[in-house]
Amino acid sequence: MKELSRYRYIAAAVENDLADKMVFIGGPRQVGKTSLALHLIGAQKGDENPSYLNWDIPEHRKRIMKSQLTFESDVLVFDEIHKFKKWRALMKGFYDRYYPAKKAIVTGSARLDYYRKGGDSLQGRYRYFRLHPYSLREINSAPTRGDAEDLLRLSGFPEPLSKGSETEWRRWQRDRIDRVLQSDLRSLERVHEISLLELMIEALPERVGSPLSVQNLREDLEVSHDSVRRWLEIFERLYVCFTIPPYGAPRIRAVKKEKKLYLWDWSQIEEAGARFENMVASHLLKYCHFIEDTLGHRMELRYIRDTDGREIDLLVLKDRKPVFAVECKKGGKRASAHSGYFRKRTPVEKFYQVHMGESDYGDAEADVRVLPFWKFVVEEKIP
Repeated sequence: MKELSRYRYIAAAVENDLADKMVFIGGPRQVGKTSLALHLIGAQKGDENPSYLNWDIPEHRKRIMKSQLTFESDVLVFDEIHKFKKWRALMKGFYDRYYPAKKAIVTGSARLDYYRKGGDSLQGRYRYFRLHPYSLREINSAPTRGDAEDLLRLSGFPEPLSKGSETEWRRWQRDRIDRVLQSDLRSLERVHEISLLELMIEALPERVGSPLSVQNLREDLEVSHDSVRRWLEIFERLYVCFTIPPYGAPRIRAVKKEKKLYLWDWSQIEEAGARFENMVASHLLKYCHFIEDTLGHRMELRYIRDTDGREIDLLVLKDRKPVFAVECKKGGKRASAHSGYFRKRTPVEKFYQVHMGESDYGDAEADVRVLPFWKFVVEEKIP
């Protein structure tokens, strides 16, 4: 059993912003949003605490609808309230009536910045944070190869990671997907093809790490092109998957449209190389979201690929300027020649090649730093 801290990497920023704003915390189902919120108000999960209101609990729902709020602490937690059609109007009323004396944390397993179902704008009244699964430096400030292997095998979601059992991981994963489809999807989207969406979720892991072909998915599912695009957007809004676009530099013949697909739960992927690349991409997306949500910089995660098939898996941009590029390899014996090629033709100055081995060296010919992934996250301060 691995001991995981409930005081997550965004906790200090959340506490700071609560002074004058409501705080919204979005992220995938079972990533730890409720546990973090309860920890911040000094409560335990499972306790009957009047400062915690969950829209999925009928008794709590009645209290929310009737505005029967009990203030045993200075902060109220509203969980899954985005499933209420007029939730934004309700939270605007809360802010205008109670702030700054009483404060609110709103959590949800969907993009709270997207689901704006009625009511007045909340502009200027809240900060939005995206909570990610546990990453290497969040479980160990000096991570080891063993930590990386545990994450790769069990995901960064608290329940399977803390239990350390592949049997528990399989049971948890099946239950989580069922709840996304049967609870979140039905509550938030007008869809009737649940069985087809389930087939699509099963088809996504095989497409991780490669340019995504909507046409190929359409043919496999035997549905329209528009349906596949709409369902992908829904899954992104529900934190099932994310996509990253290519990076186009003037001196390379870059591909322009094909996005790459990744999953929030990389442990769904069977192929070892794709699973590792997805885990690295998830760490970098967490890095981008953390800087964006706490410091306000515009962060982007992209990849580099030209029309001749040369590719670097991942590229981080800050305020439109490249910060570093990362190539993912399971082994670390030889550096990819693509790093040297793109270094001469793009403004990217730092190239890394990360792996799950022990090799740590700089390759002068390819002009790239080759190192274990768990060392890379420390060097670049990936949260």
